[in-house]
Amino acid sequence: MADPRFFRRAGPFSLDQLAKLCGAELSAGADGSLVISDVAPLDKAGEGQISFLDNKKYVESFTRSRAAACLVHPTMAPRAPTGMALLVSPDPYRAYALVAQAFYPAPAAEAWIAPTAFIDPSAVLGEGVWVEPGAYVGANAQIGDGCRIGPNAVIGEGVVLGQTCVIGACASVSHALVGNRVAIYSGARIGQDGFGFSMGPMGHLKVPQLGRVVIHDDVEIGANATIDRGAGPDTVIGAGSKIDNLVQIAHNVQLGRGCIIVSQVGISGSTKMGDFVVAAGQAGITGHLSIGSGAQVAAQSGVMRDIGPGEKVGGSPAQPITEWLRQTAILSKMARKKSS
Repeated sequence: MADPRFFRRAGPFSLDQLAKLCGAELSAGADGSLVISDVAPLDKAGEGQISFLDNKKYVESFTRSRAAACLVHPTMAPRAPTGMALLVSPDPYRAYALVAQAFYPAPAAEAWIAPTAFIDPSAVLGEGVWVEPGAYVGANAQIGDGCRIGPNAVIGEGVVLGQTCVIGACASVSHALVGNRVAIYSGARIGQDGFGFSMGPMGHLKVPQLGRVVIHDDVEIGANATIDRGAGPDTVIGAGSKIDNLVQIAHNVQLGRGCIIVSQVGISGSTKMGDFVVAAGQAGITGHLSIGSGAQVAAQSGVMRDIGPGEKVGGSPAQPITEWLRQTAILSKMARKKSS
């Protein structure tokens, strides 16, 4: 159960309401008027609570759970304990996300500016903007309706935030145009200089970074992630992309829609990714590459060549995933033989 010191719960809701909300079907015999007061994990849930099962590893916990109701895939429904009401869905995890959002919605827009925040007189703030202590909003910045700016965050001169954006504590945003419903979490750095130098024996001469960061709608950027502004072309983050903590995205990089970039990934300058690309944790991607839509990069891979649409790669240097797995298995077998 979520700690009420940190999370505000809505509800309760009936099973009928939750089923309609998430598009699930009630199992035969389930009482649609049953009142559900909260969400909880399978092994912690009890009376009046709903849980979910989306991974076969947790089937045993499911069979022993005391949850009043559970979101499950049709194939898992027969394993339910007696008396548990089921909301059956082909995608129970997504259904659970919708249910959990109903119980724990985002805070409603509320206008407040802390006395210790600094708002430049030329900045334009929409309705219901919340600005916490120590935050800074620079000249000619535009802050959309319902935005929340955390303590000690910095919104630089001329930055544009769309509606209902969230800027976390101590984050900084400069040289950026940001869409609607974007979340930039604590400590993230958006729009700083890219790593651009003319290198030579006379010294490394700084190249002015004259582009921007353009972030489209529904993007999330994790804590302490960094996204450099473009050197001339813009750095672009496509709509719906999700970027984990401690990711580095260099100047001129372009991400398509719905990309997933997991923690500690580094993407070098001017690389272009298509839509729905996945780069798993600690992958490194060199510059000026093209990564096709739907491509997947395994954790800790080193990508040094273009990757075609839908291609799956792993290892360093990255290669087709089947070849990498085969080579890894052969090396392991050779090592075992040598040790014996």
